[in-house]
Amino acid sequence: MKNNIAPGLLFIIFSISLVAQNSNVLPIDEETGLITYQEVVEEEGTKKEYFNRSIGWINNFYKNPVDVTKTRDPESGIIKGIHRFKIKNTDEDGNTSDAGVVQYQFVLQFKDGRYRYTLDDFVLRQGSKIPAEKWLNKSDAQSKSYLKQLDKFAQDWIKSLKEGMKPKVEKEDDNW
Repeated sequence: MKNNIAPGLLFIIFSISLVAQNSNVLPIDEETGLITYQEVVEEEGTKKEYFNRSIGWINNFYKNPVDVTKTRDPESGIIKGIHRFKIKNTDEDGNTSDAGVVQYQFVLQFKDGRYRYTLDDFVLRQGSKIPAEKWLNKSDAQSKSYLKQLDKFAQDWIKSLKEGMKPKVEKEDDNW
């Protein structure tokens, strides 16, 4: 009986350590194999209200919102866009330099009582497009740094979107 417990205990410890190591793994879509951030957010509002709130958020978040959004369809409740952000190289002395520009696409979809965002198709723009998923298979510090920067950008984008999509608090008129 003692001999059966030790292998089981080792398996449990090994499994826990694997889960701990993979706790900050980027979200990968099982069908496409792409890094994909997607969530359905339940929030107070109608499809039309979400559409209007998202346009306000887009206008605040992006410097050139008209160029970023490729589709703005209030009837279907869909906004699609393409944008880019810079990533950096950091040397052993802490000096940073430009590493390139990562392009991504986003889709916002609206229904009464909820909306969904999708961020995906991350590619490093150089002479040719290099899918960000190539960094997943590398163990070098530079690839890990790029993935960390990509994740930080996506998390900041999501946080900003969720804040921008909240209903505006209307001030009561203080007429007396």
